Amino acid sequence: MKVEKERALQEHRLRFGHEGLIYAAPARVNLIGEHTDYTGGLVMPMAIDFKTIAVVSGRQDGLAVFYSANYEEEVSFEIASLARAASGRWSDYPAGVLWSLLEAGISMAGCNVSLMGNVPLGAGLSSSASIEVATAMALLGHSGIELPLEKVATLCRRAENEYVGAKSGIMDQFVVAGAVAHRAMLLDCRSLSFELLPLPDQVRVVICNSMVKHAVATGEYGNRRDEVEVGQDILRRERPGIELLRDATLEDLEVCKGKMTEESFSRCRHIITENERVLDARKALLDGDMGKFGELMVLAHESMRDDFAASCPEIDGLVRIAMEQQSCFGARITGGGFGGCTVNVVRADKAERFVETLKREYSTSTGIQAECFVCEPSDGALELAAKGGA
Repeated sequence: MKVEKERALQEHRLRFGHEGLIYAAPARVNLIGEHTDYTGGLVMPMAIDFKTIAVVSGRQDGLAVFYSANYEEEVSFEIASLARAASGRWSDYPAGVLWSLLEAGISMAGCNVSLMGNVPLGAGLSSSASIEVATAMALLGHSGIELPLEKVATLCRRAENEYVGAKSGIMDQFVVAGAVAHRAMLLDCRSLSFELLPLPDQVRVVICNSMVKHAVATGEYGNRRDEVEVGQDILRRERPGIELLRDATLEDLEVCKGKMTEESFSRCRHIITENERVLDARKALLDGDMGKFGELMVLAHESMRDDFAASCPEIDGLVRIAMEQQSCFGARITGGGFGGCTVNVVRADKAERFVETLKREYSTSTGIQAECFVCEPSDGALELAAKGGA
C-alpha cells in the first residue's frame, strides 16, 4: 500500500503541480445476501484489500478536474453549472458523486482529483462503489467536511442510482465506507444498523474471477430489478403490512402467485429465502459452524442460478470445481451476477492448493485463465498520511 500511495501522490504532483490530500477506499465481496439490499433486506459483505486511491488539491477557476491513471484520461466540469448528464464512461462515477454532494447542499470549491486503483472491473467486487467512496472522501476532505458513515454511503448510492443509472442498493457503498478489518458485516439495508461478525482464524476467503464481465448499469441486472419491483408492488397491494419485500414471507408470496408473472414470483422467492439464509449464516458464524455456513452459501448459489437466473455456465463450473475439494466449506456467485466472481470459504492451511486446483480445472474445462485472490476482511475508506505510514 505504501508504494501505491507514494506513486499516487507523485503522479498528482507532477500532473497538477500541487501536493494533495490522499484517501483510499477498498473493494468488497459479499459472503451471502445477494439482491436483497434494494428491498430493505439483509446482507453479509466484507471489504477486501483492493483499493481506489484518490488525491485531491485545490484550483482557483471553479472547475472540478478528474484524472484517471488507469484510463490515462482527464475530464473537467464547471462546478457551478454541473448537470445530471451521464456519458457512459468512467468519469460518470466521480462526476456523479460531485453532483450528489452539490444536490445535498454541500458547497464545493475548484479541485483536482487523481484516481488510480487495482479493483478488477466488471468482476462483481464493486469497483464503482470503491471509486465513488474514494471520490466522496476526497471531495469532503477538500471542503473540510465530515459526514456520518450512513450519509456518505447514501450520497454515493444516489450518485450511482440517479447519475450513473445503475439500480443498485446501499450495500456496496456502506461496506466500502465503513468496514472493519477482520470482520464481516451483517447489514440491515432498511435501518442501516449493522453487526460485525468474526471469521474463524482457520478459514480464508478465496475470490475467483471467472473473467466473464458484467455491467450493472444496463441489461439483465436492470431487468431483474424491474421484475423484483413488480412483484414487490403486488405484495404491497395485496398483503397489508408489507412495505418492502423484506416484510414478506413465502406464504405471502404463494397467496399472490397468480397475480404476478412466473419471473417476478421466482425473483421474489429468491430474495425472501435469501434473507432467511443470511440470518442462518449469522448463527452459523457465531456458533463457529463453518460446515453449516458453507451449506448456506451453496443454497444461495442455487437460488441465484435457478430462481434469480443470474448465473452463467462458467460461474456454475467454478462452484462445482470448488465443492469437489474437501478443503472448501462453501462456494457461490457473488455480486450482481451474469459473470464476475465466485466467493469461496476454505480451510486456511489448504488455501493455496485450493487455488491451484481451481485454476487448473477451470482452465481445462473452459480454456479461460481465472484470477484468484486469497483475502481477509479489510478496513473501509480512510484518509492516508501524506508521508510515511501505510
